[in-house]
Amino acid sequence: MARIGVISISDGRGHVHERVREFIRAKQDRLAGALEAAGHEVVRAGESLSSNAIATGRAREVAAAEVDLTVFYYAVWAFPHFTMLAADATESPLVLVASTDPTEPGLVGMLAAGGALDQIGREHTRLWGAPDGAELVDRIGAVAGAAAAVRGLRGRTFGRFGGRPMGMNTAVANTDQWMRQFGIDVEEIDQYELVLRAERADAAEAKRAREWLERYAAGVHYDGAKLTPELLERQIRSYLAIRDIIEERHIDFSGIKAQPELTENFATMDVTEAFLNDPYDWNGPKAPHITATEADMDGALTMQLMHEISGDPVLFADVRHYHADRDIWDLCNSGQHATWYAARSADPAENLARVHLYPEVFFFPAGGASVQHIAAPGQMTLGRLTRADGAYRLQLMLGEFESYDEATNTELVEQSTPEWPHAFARLDASAEVFLSNFGANHIHAIPGDRRTELVAAARMLGVEVQEWSRS
Repeated sequence: MARIGVISISDGRGHVHERVREFIRAKQDRLAGALEAAGHEVVRAGESLSSNAIATGRAREVAAAEVDLTVFYYAVWAFPHFTMLAADATESPLVLVASTDPTEPGLVGMLAAGGALDQIGREHTRLWGAPDGAELVDRIGAVAGAAAAVRGLRGRTFGRFGGRPMGMNTAVANTDQWMRQFGIDVEEIDQYELVLRAERADAAEAKRAREWLERYAAGVHYDGAKLTPELLERQIRSYLAIRDIIEERHIDFSGIKAQPELTENFATMDVTEAFLNDPYDWNGPKAPHITATEADMDGALTMQLMHEISGDPVLFADVRHYHADRDIWDLCNSGQHATWYAARSADPAENLARVHLYPEVFFFPAGGASVQHIAAPGQMTLGRLTRADGAYRLQLMLGEFESYDEATNTELVEQSTPEWPHAFARLDASAEVFLSNFGANHIHAIPGDRRTELVAAARMLGVEVQEWSRS
């Protein structure tokens, strides 16, 4: 939910303003009440704007409340320069909302104001409808959610453990551009710090966590070589170590390079990354800490934006394979999917009952557990922030995760890497469009249709949107 400022704009002629004052107040009260009923916090201007001084003063008061979004409301004809002055005093994103009551020219007021804002290049969104109409409230809420997400990015710190992994240019971003465009700082942390702290981490907690996994997971498949109780506890101590670093350095979201230094000489980070992204661990519920494998900066940025909008853990995966005969994509990564995606349940036991910990494969000589499961079915929003010639773009589509009978699932996973987690996705984009245009090997997803919020957020961030569908 968001904090929304609501400011009504009026007529500058005193006698007209007096006649419409109560009409405006009644409409604004219905709008504000509907937004509050939807769960938002509403900051109301004390009076409608009927003079230059009032326009600037009331807008500054609302802005001082640090709202995520400001709504300018037009129930009547409104002098456009009041909008211009109020907009100048307002830093938050703007939504212009017109009443569609035909007894007063609210639409006229909005269009005149919107045209004036266009002339000075001030971005805004225009909406209209009955003040307490469900569709209008939902649309304002979506823009407000996007605004809150964008506001939530600013002032964040990304913890980058290690450098560029295996020559992946798409995993490295310009730190100056991040600060300028998104307000995000980057803290560089050597992976050796993680190794040192893991060696000193609480052995008793690591043992307790291992026993918790052995009790609740569908299987912990020790092989005496690539996966042993000692290696699993090393992975858990890595989680404890990075959690301490995050707290000490005030890191808001992270990325871990891992390959090849850790995966060849210490242990894989799959357990660490999965439980950082999960909304729980063996100690109980917790907030997800968004973490991208292979220190993928733009992947982590995408995930953090998706998390700010949805509040859910965010999937990180490779685009592994396209099963053309089924029109299904296998989104599979080396053991890093949050376990929450196994069933998307608030109960960790329900998710873990579908999770297997398998010995790592030949890519990773140091060994450890891969966190394997098949993502639960359901509607998903998929995409990623990528760059073309240095400029960010949001590549976005709707899709469905699917799951099949045990025989089919087994057949599909064994065609790639069965020890790793899989999400079988049907995308609302053709393989030709997707493979010809998608700007990275990593893709991200959150449950439900969150395209409206993501598109609005991209617009606020100055990011081009490429939204794909088959229609």
